Amino acid sequence: MGKEFSRGARVAEQIMREVAELLQLHVKDPRCRLVTVTEVELSPDYAHAKVFYSALGDAERLAEIERGLKSSAGFLRRELGRRIHIHTLPELHFVYDNAVERGDRLSRLIDEAVGRPHPDGD
Repeated sequence: MGKEFSRGARVAEQIMREVAELLQLHVKDPRCRLVTVTEVELSPDYAHAKVFYSALGDAERLAEIERGLKSSAGFLRRELGRRIHIHTLPELHFVYDNAVERGDRLSRLIDEAVGRPHPDGD
């Protein structure tokens, strides 16, 4: 079991690196620029990969980014197939990771609770 977990973790890490590089250097869709891949969760059978990403912008901008990522998924999967040699190439599912937003909001709440001004001046 430990061996399978480590292989799955290695494959997820490789997918994360490759998708990040492809988005940065090879995807032409401008909606996919300035996207940071934060994590990849791979299903045990490798059929599906949740690609967590973060990006800055309001709800409208984030919706555009999501559409751009979905439209690029086929290209990304084909390119992964050329770069990663595994039996089953996962279908990519993009999931917005709002951890940065949550962290900033939490930081603001803590600052307010202790009476300190937030570094952004808000």
